[in-house]
Amino acid sequence: MVKMLALLPINHQRLINQSSMKTKVFEMEAQVLKALAQPTRLKILECLRKGERSIYEIIPYIHAEQSNVSRHISLMHKNDIVTTRKDGVKVMVKVKDTEIFNILDRVSKILKDRFKEQEKLLLEI
Repeated sequence: MVKMLALLPINHQRLINQSSMKTKVFEMEAQVLKALAQPTRLKILECLRKGERSIYEIIPYIHAEQSNVSRHISLMHKNDIVTTRKDGVKVMVKVKDTEIFNILDRVSKILKDRFKEQEKLLLEI
């Protein structure tokens, strides 16, 4: 592929490189959205909305087993959504970038608007 790129005019090479970069960005965005697209992870994030929590504080909030919570936190950690640190024997978890809550809030607003539209249609029947 690299040898073939060298044969192309420079303008074409730039377009291919830009296209390749855009594809990589789309793939990265898809990975983050995929990591968010699970109810347990959304519950964990909602629990973390007010700040850092230990895994043992998260467990009762989402009504799940410790191993299940840890697995979901690990996946979000791999996707740079949360950070973790040790505090003695506790594992503390916090959201890496609070902008993630703007995404979640926007999705909530879209759903609320959709429900309002459906309610309006039902009242017209």
